[in-house]
Amino acid sequence: MNSSEAEFAAFHERVSRTVYMDNLSPRVTEVVLRTALNQFGNVKQVHFIPNYTHPGNVVHCALVEMENSKQVKQIVLGMANLPFMMSGMPRPVRARAAEAKMFDDRPRKRGRKITFRWLDQQDPDFQVAKKLKDLARKHAAEASFMLKRQLAIEEKIANQQSETLKANYKKYELIDGVIRDGTAFHLAQCYNTRIFED
Repeated sequence: MNSSEAEFAAFHERVSRTVYMDNLSPRVTEVVLRTALNQFGNVKQVHFIPNYTHPGNVVHCALVEMENSKQVKQIVLGMANLPFMMSGMPRPVRARAAEAKMFDDRPRKRGRKITFRWLDQQDPDFQVAKKLKDLARKHAAEASFMLKRQLAIEEKIANQQSETLKANYKKYELIDGVIRDGTAFHLAQCYNTRIFED
């Protein structure tokens, strides 16, 4: 086996133990992704895929390399059966096994050659290319608008979750304070009830 074949085999081994995560919130970071997937196994590497359709290059998908392909199957099966929310964001995350074409650092196949050329305005393909370019710009504008709306909604939900957590923390602090200062025992004696302690 020569070096290019060995490199290609090692690449395909890496692809088999990588899961493709889609529909991620822009608020999801590498730490959040690692924490969420560590319940399935050891996360070796996280690579966010750039989103070239948006000027801010906001990420919403990633390639996550696990220790083995068995863990990838568990993730895909687990997320197919149950909605998987990451960081409490309102969009269920999707997962599937990664494919070789998803990697930007994949080795070049032997004998493959890519060519390109500039089109002249009289070329019949020029109008087709121009329409595709205009369509891509329109799609980028629509995606940008939708992303702003999604971020605003997710920001609102994150603030609501934060307020709820703070309110719950205060409630448990109040209950703990009532038990510690003896008020609960005094009320139990007044109403002839029992308090159970752990």
